[in-house]
Amino acid sequence: MPLKMGMVWAARLQTTTHKKGSRMVRTASIFSQILRLVDRVHFTRLARQHQSNRYTKRFTAWDHFVAMVFCQLAQAKSLRETCDGLGSAVGKAVHLGVRNLAKKSTLAYANEHRSAALFRTLFFHLSTQLHRSGMGGRRKFRFRHKLLSLDATVITLCLNLF
Repeated sequence: MPLKMGMVWAARLQTTTHKKGSRMVRTASIFSQILRLVDRVHFTRLARQHQSNRYTKRFTAWDHFVAMVFCQLAQAKSLRETCDGLGSAVGKAVHLGVRNLAKKSTLAYANEHRSAALFRTLFFHLSTQLHRSGMGGRRKFRFRHKLLSLDATVITLCLNLF
C-alpha cells in the first residue's frame, strides 16, 4: 500500500524507562526509520567522491536525498507537493539532518544539475548491504516493536443500501 503524505510522518510509539524511574515516550517516524538505514558517514564520503556538493552553498546532497525520498514515499506528483510536504514539518525535518528545506526553484535546479551518479552508487551499496544482512530473502523480516498504522481512506456509502 503506498504511503500518503500524512502517513510519512506517522510515528511508532515506544516507551522507555530512565534511570530515575520516570517513563518517557519516544517516537520515531517511518520516514526517519527509513533514512536511518543510510549511513551518513558513507553518504558524505560518496558525496565527496562524486563532488555532489561542489557548487552548492546551502542545499547539500543530503538535503536533496531527503527531499527525493520524501517525494517517493509521499507519492508527490510535483515539486510543489514535495516542498510543501517537507515544509509542513519543519521541526521534524531538523531531526533528519536537513539544514535547509528546498524551495521549488532550488529543488528543480538540483534535479537538473546534480549528477545522479551519487544516488546510483548509494542504491547499489544499500542493495548489497541488504543482501549481506540476511534480509535478501533467506530470513523472514519482522518488526521489533508493535507497529501501528493509520488508514485515512474515505469510504463512500450508498444511501439506498444503508
